[in-house]
Amino acid sequence: MHPAALWKPLPDGRVSCRLCAHFCRIEDGARGLCGVRVNQGGSLFTLAYDRVAAANLDPVEKKPLYHFEPGTLTFSFGTMGCNMSCSFCQNYSLSQPPRQGREVKGERITPADLVQAAKRSHAASISYTYSEPTIFFELMRDTAVLAREAGLKNILVSNGFQSPQCLDALSGLIDAANIDLKAMNRDFYERVCGARLPPVLKNLVHMRKLGWWIEVTTLLIPGVNDTDAELAELAAFVSRELGPDTPWHISRFHPDFTMQDTPATPLDRLDRAYAIGREAGLHFVYVGNVPGRDRNATVCPGCGETVIEREGMGLRAARTRGGHCPSCGRTIPGRGLP
Repeated sequence: MHPAALWKPLPDGRVSCRLCAHFCRIEDGARGLCGVRVNQGGSLFTLAYDRVAAANLDPVEKKPLYHFEPGTLTFSFGTMGCNMSCSFCQNYSLSQPPRQGREVKGERITPADLVQAAKRSHAASISYTYSEPTIFFELMRDTAVLAREAGLKNILVSNGFQSPQCLDALSGLIDAANIDLKAMNRDFYERVCGARLPPVLKNLVHMRKLGWWIEVTTLLIPGVNDTDAELAELAAFVSRELGPDTPWHISRFHPDFTMQDTPATPLDRLDRAYAIGREAGLHFVYVGNVPGRDRNATVCPGCGETVIEREGMGLRAARTRGGHCPSCGRTIPGRGLP
């Protein structure tokens, strides 16, 4: 166990966890909803600090981040545990066992080891991902400090359900984030994810104010979160509150976890969501998990020139010049564009 951050003791022996928007009050000997933070004798500890359960070298486009350091590699890792219980989770073998009181497994690796591995891999960044990086905050924070000192960027891939204190503690450390905005329906978040929508919306705005590069992902589940009205509301929020240059990634659902009987997203619904995003004024709307369909290229919003082409989960060609369209000179928003 490792001492946890962002908590307060309570007079009755419980602790008030201040890490995420659940704000758990944890009894002595019990764990929080995430399953990786435990109260021992009135002090809070994390079970995930030195338990890395997954680590890989990925194209940054796989996060997905399309407008941040395109064409580079990112060293990605995560631990077990999550502060949500999404019925459609594609990483449930990592995210859910600790919530069921099971052992938090993983390889013992220090923040320094992780940074060294990233440097050896010639990665340009480290991505905190796979499960939910909020719940391994202490490991993420300590690694991010060392990564910044080593000249690496830091990327957060998250459900966006942090506490404001958690986001402020990451200020100055995180460079870019891809945040799941799973729906614009409060019932969806409560019933399907075991969480709440308002904190995610507030946190997206907060992250933008912190100066992070933000991209948003929505997994489109047929008959669950894909009505025209809901998608229009979601796209309007992104355009209005985060800006029309914020990339929106629409991802195709495939049956998983406890939603095995829900069919994959029909292609026409993905096309409709793409159109709704563009109608809302978003300049960069992308469709993922659909091999062979050309919805992943970046097109200049000024003249319509294709400036960045992607294939699979990687970069094929970038025609930008110093982050500008080669045809009309318009700035293509992002960080580290060629």
